[in-house]
Amino acid sequence: MSARKEEPYDAIVVGSGITGGWAAKELTAKGLRTLVVERGRHVEHGAGYVTESLQPWQLPHRGRGEPALYERDYPIQSKNYAFSEATRHFFVSDREHPYVTPDDKPFRWIRGYQLGGRSLIWGRASWRWSDLDFEANLRDGGGHGVDWPIRYRDLAPWYTHVERFVGVSGERLGLAHLPDGEFLPAWEMNCAERAVQRGIERAFPGRRMTMTRVANLTRVHLGRGPCQARNQCARGCSFSGYFSSLSATLPAARQTGRLTVVTDAIVHSVIYDERRDRAAGVRVIDAKTKATREYFGRIIFLCASTLATAQILLNSKSARFPTGLGNSSGEVGHNLMDHISKAGARGTVPGLEDKYVYGRRPTGTYIPRFRNLGRPGETKVGFLRGYGIQAGASRDGWARGADEPGLGVELKQRLREPGPWQISLQGYGECLPRHENYVDLDPVRTDQWGIPLLRIQCAWSDNERAIREDVKTQAAEMLEAAGCKGVETWDDDGPPGFSVHEMGTARMGRDPKTSVLNAHNQAHDVPNLFVSDGACMASSSCVNPSLTYMALTARAADHAVNDLKRQNL
Repeated sequence: MSARKEEPYDAIVVGSGITGGWAAKELTAKGLRTLVVERGRHVEHGAGYVTESLQPWQLPHRGRGEPALYERDYPIQSKNYAFSEATRHFFVSDREHPYVTPDDKPFRWIRGYQLGGRSLIWGRASWRWSDLDFEANLRDGGGHGVDWPIRYRDLAPWYTHVERFVGVSGERLGLAHLPDGEFLPAWEMNCAERAVQRGIERAFPGRRMTMTRVANLTRVHLGRGPCQARNQCARGCSFSGYFSSLSATLPAARQTGRLTVVTDAIVHSVIYDERRDRAAGVRVIDAKTKATREYFGRIIFLCASTLATAQILLNSKSARFPTGLGNSSGEVGHNLMDHISKAGARGTVPGLEDKYVYGRRPTGTYIPRFRNLGRPGETKVGFLRGYGIQAGASRDGWARGADEPGLGVELKQRLREPGPWQISLQGYGECLPRHENYVDLDPVRTDQWGIPLLRIQCAWSDNERAIREDVKTQAAEMLEAAGCKGVETWDDDGPPGFSVHEMGTARMGRDPKTSVLNAHNQAHDVPNLFVSDGACMASSSCVNPSLTYMALTARAADHAVNDLKRQNL
């Protein structure tokens, strides 16, 4: 099939989510005519948030949704915490966008195909990584992954750069393993969280409980916000109260006059010019008409998300790269990671019956990692790496009546009084990079656009399972030490993908024989090809990765433009 050729650009960015938006902002600001290619539909900031202000009674199913529809079209997406009747339009249909997993190794690939991608529905936790993370693969001595080609000092100024634009609310802690950043005022803990915080920090010296550092604006920032404390973020926010590509980076790129955006354009593969030994552009299929066209550019940024970027690279075959573009190491698609989560402990916080919650704060609290910090006299544990704990407390309201017996006046009278204060702790633990966790292309099955389906092989190792057990034990001990009642552990045994922190399929490294990218997110094999989404990660840390993706993207864009000026690309 012949493809229509479009005019050349200075840069092409594939994907418009968190990293695609940042690539567009940085490249256009540095003078490059930039094309952003998005496979999903166009969404307009504000006007596209069609359920933003709807109340439950204004939704067809009162916000409860349609179980039969979810089971048929959204069996995977509907398991995500942000999925609901009011946000369904920001998630893909699993029936229309299939992928392949073994029956005994489920993987939940959560996706949002629209302009802005998953930046519209992300959890917004924004933490810096530290050298505890960047040195982990080297320090273990256990042959887990490859050494990161960068350290915290390389990324620190870029963390500052993105934080100043994003607007991150948080509290300074002075912890070396969770570096402080540029913060707006933090959200406030409620009374139950304060009580538990005091109890934990008193019983466990060295452990801290803080407000989650989050990309929700506690005051007006660069003309955006503030957050209205509605806690409806995944519906979209006309106030720009949280960071997304639509609210921040893409508008900044557009203001330069150097941005072009194409939606409903599915990237089939990257075009490789064997004569020049460079990536020449991208081959695109129109999502609606299925016509093909080609866009050409001097540099290419793949920001399509970890699994989609791997799929594009694997599908970009040529005589030089028969197993996929930039894959001389054989590592493209391998070393897939996610965070363990969906396990912890919960309990009731006694007293405080004269107090209630105020507003709907868009975040919770956090207990930073306290295992395997490399400190003298540390307690020995039966696993490598560590975990942090995300927590939150609230007081039961009238909605608890849906699960309680009773009817009529007696039930109504009882529900007029609030229930007890409850708190839940959930661990987020590090996943080791392992070659046997990988994605590849199905040799037979294709999607409706003729692109080979992605096959995902990923399972937890004994190390992740050991972390999971320690999370439950420690969470329960902390709640009991803080005076909570009725403490019980819980474990929903979420499979990989559940945390939506998938990463690692085109890892950075020092050696082209064992890694795909160099210290600047630049393909070892193809110098004008950059990958700065989650695919680039060499390890997973235990803290949310999005802020690190952003910092890496800004740093990579700076390097790419400088190399372009020096005519190295």
